[in-house]
Amino acid sequence: MSLLLTLLSLVLYAVGLFLLFNVLYLLFFALAGHWKSIPVSIEKPASLRRMCVLIPAYHADAVILETAPAAQRHAYSGHMQVHVIADGLQPVTVAKLRSQGIGVIEVAFEKSTKGKALLVALETLPAESYDVAVVLDVDNVMDTGFLEEVNRAFAAGYRVVQGHRTAKNVDSPFAVLDACNEEINNHIFRQGHASLGMSAALIGSGMAFEYLYFKQLLQDIGDTPGEDKEMDFRIVKDGVKIGYLSHSYVFDEKIPNSKAFTTQRTRWIAAQLEFLKKYFWEGPVQLWRGNGEFFDKVLQTLLVPRILLLGVLGLFLLLSLPGWPVGPPPLFWAGLLLGTGMALLISLPARMYNRQVGQAIWHLPIALGAMVVALLQTKKAKTSFLPTPHAAPGAGAAQP
Repeated sequence: MSLLLTLLSLVLYAVGLFLLFNVLYLLFFALAGHWKSIPVSIEKPASLRRMCVLIPAYHADAVILETAPAAQRHAYSGHMQVHVIADGLQPVTVAKLRSQGIGVIEVAFEKSTKGKALLVALETLPAESYDVAVVLDVDNVMDTGFLEEVNRAFAAGYRVVQGHRTAKNVDSPFAVLDACNEEINNHIFRQGHASLGMSAALIGSGMAFEYLYFKQLLQDIGDTPGEDKEMDFRIVKDGVKIGYLSHSYVFDEKIPNSKAFTTQRTRWIAAQLEFLKKYFWEGPVQLWRGNGEFFDKVLQTLLVPRILLLGVLGLFLLLSLPGWPVGPPPLFWAGLLLGTGMALLISLPARMYNRQVGQAIWHLPIALGAMVVALLQTKKAKTSFLPTPHAAPGAGAAQP
């Protein structure tokens, strides 16, 4: 019996060390996000780069008829053209888009993925016509001046930049939680890293690439549900820095309910596990070669999703309270729980300290249950495309 207790205690201490790493990582970059960041762009670029705005649209007719024309109307001093990558759009939708001067590239796959759709678009469009490719999700709306800021960043020497994606809607508790999650990610994985001179993490949309380099990155992208994470690894392996445009916004629709939350998180967790398996052993090799950025990306694949982290730490704290003679004491688990809470709180922008967020927090137990379901069905993401459902946009979003 004593041997079993000893083994159980060792396992719990090992788990405790792993979770301690998670908390320290979040706290470190949450604090770093408040340091002064390095300027990304220059004020007066010598030239205006030709922009190609790509919007993959998978069975989202109502949404794309609103967002693509909005993107086409976006004011930019240089040449800019919007191209919709139509996967499963109705012929009438395609005709309406083309009648408004919007390019449409129709695609069809046995298994649809955004990465494959983008690659087909880049192989279809004449490479000599564009300098920069900007990627938007089907529901995204660029804030005023977004493309101008992208141009300034490329004039400063960047080949890849990530904009500040932020919530377009906060009309349900889950949309509020999703908006909070977005801003926490922005602060820790983009602003926090950029403040230290490191590459920001890509987020899948609101991002811009040197056109030919983007085409190179997408070669052999395959069926991965996390094409942005795959590109993250490829970019840092190339030694290319990803800039973060912290004040250049792209408005993004947030999920309305637990069902959409589960679908989205299933895709995210599946992608995280995929790249953990794919790059885990390469991480130390790249670190030995001096590529700390690549190693950091591998560390990110080891991070437990934050809602699950809160749930697991809370569970261990409760289990340790009766004074079990195994594993770390209650104060250890309480300290980790407190540290996680601090990291999340200092990552939220001041405007999100409001009653609406406070009320949405009561839905965290439901979100935790949805995360557990997502964790259990990650294999589903390998066999089918799991797009986040979108609603047709109504009124425009306000500046954050």
